[in-house]
Amino acid sequence: MTDMDVRVLHTLYCPLNTHEFHRLGEFMHDDLLVNGQMVTLSQMISELEGHIAAVPDLVWRVENIAVEGNQVAARLYNRGTPVREWLGSKPNGVSVEFAEHVFHKVVDGRFYEQNFLLDAWSVQQQLARKSNRR
Repeated sequence: MTDMDVRVLHTLYCPLNTHEFHRLGEFMHDDLLVNGQMVTLSQMISELEGHIAAVPDLVWRVENIAVEGNQVAARLYNRGTPVREWLGSKPNGVSVEFAEHVFHKVVDGRFYEQNFLLDAWSVQQQLARKSNRR
């Protein structure tokens, strides 16, 4: 994978951050393997729309990226203010920040496989700690 390919993959986060999920077909296959489960692109979009319904200002920021062959690993730093229950916690008007680690496998220039882990515990702790100060 060339440096240009890495920059192209980085642009995936532009439609995510602008919530233009209809554009994800440019970057992802119609059928995806996500954390070991087959999902459709439509299901992936629905999942992301659910996150945005709960956290309308959610943004993903790439902190680190590594590429080897057709595999891409990234550490993301995410931020947003929940307005609905999200990741098991009720909103309290406070913004949360948390890390996400994602590993992509690229096939024919688009993501086919994705394995991710986001720090939901940190989100829950931030909301609980800050809501107790109210």
